[in-house]
Amino acid sequence: MSLDRPIDDPEDQPYEPAFFASKYGLPPRLAKTMIEANGGGRRACDAAAATYLRYVALRRQHGG
Repeated sequence: MSLDRPIDDPEDQPYEPAFFASKYGLPPRLAKTMIEANGGGRRACDAAAATYLRYVALRRQHGG
């Protein structure tokens, strides 16, 4: 846990799965799994979604 940010930082409150799925265009089940795997914090979940979407884009570029 970082001491730089307060515990009640609104930017790091847990996502609701439906909102997270909608924000990134993810299937609801994948969004829920990402939230669970990343502890629910928005920064971690945003990073996971961005990484996943980059991976999907690269796979499409390379015919995967």
